[in-house]
Amino acid sequence: MHRLGTVSRTAQGLAIIQCDAADPPDIGAEVVDESLSRVGRVVDVFGPVSAPYVAVTTDDRIDLVDLVGEKLYVR
Repeated sequence: MHRLGTVSRTAQGLAIIQCDAADPPDIGAEVVDESLSRVGRVVDVFGPVSAPYVAVTTDDRIDLVDLVGEKLYVR
């Protein structure tokens, strides 16, 4: 498990995360929170290679607004 980054905003039903590292996760990778609870899956990687962003589709039980500012991880 490694840190993915912090949710910077939401858009079109997705959580947008600015990656902490220049090496983004694979599409389909499982995303979890600090308590290792599943949040969703990576559906897109975009932006500059040196500072990519990741779009995550969340599970139905997750409220997107509550995720803004949260640190998320890839398992």
